Amino acid sequence: MAFRPAILIPAFDCAATLGAVLAGARLHDLPILVVDDGSRDDTAAIARATGAEVLQHAQNRGKGAALMTGMRALVAHGFTHALTMDGDGQHLAREIPTLLTAAAAEPTAIVIGVRRRGNQEVAGINLFGNRFANLCVRSAAGVPLPDTQSGFRVYPLATMLRLPKQGEHFEYESTSIIFAARANVPIRSLPVDVYYPPVAERRSHYRKVVDTLRIIRVVAPLLVRR
Repeated sequence: MAFRPAILIPAFDCAATLGAVLAGARLHDLPILVVDDGSRDDTAAIARATGAEVLQHAQNRGKGAALMTGMRALVAHGFTHALTMDGDGQHLAREIPTLLTAAAAEPTAIVIGVRRRGNQEVAGINLFGNRFANLCVRSAAGVPLPDTQSGFRVYPLATMLRLPKQGEHFEYESTSIIFAARANVPIRSLPVDVYYPPVAERRSHYRKVVDTLRIIRVVAPLLVRR
């Protein structure tokens, strides 16, 4: 089957940043699907104004649920791969060819963009959370994974829809690669540049306590059953 990718953006209340994200993504001449996960602002309207296809959840269900809604829709339209990126501007559209080139060379693989932070400031609690999650997910997956929390990825759609599903929120990105690794799906990690706004200006829907506990709750049993 021919390599046929599309860009998939799960979005929740990101009207302030989504327009710029979509403007960058459109430069790569790929179909774009935005899944508006119950936003309370103009996220859906902004996405439509750029020409992106938009699907909407009536209420917020979580990033994992939005990704699955998008993946199912893309498969139904004949796409083979989804390049996922966030609507908050962290993932840089200029890195899209890096991930797609790797995915085209190895279509069965999940390709993950490993975030190069450089000298950009990141809150200490976020660094600790990422490092702890990386340790747990790597241990459960049993393969080297330098950045398990990056949402800048290329997924082989048919494979993802066959794997077990666990978690509708941020934990989906952790469990998906654990189940993929255990099913012997290749996982490739490539360094990419990202943008972190100043800590005081940063907005994130990741709730440090609630969502970290969700990840621990679903990954811990997988560690035991490894």
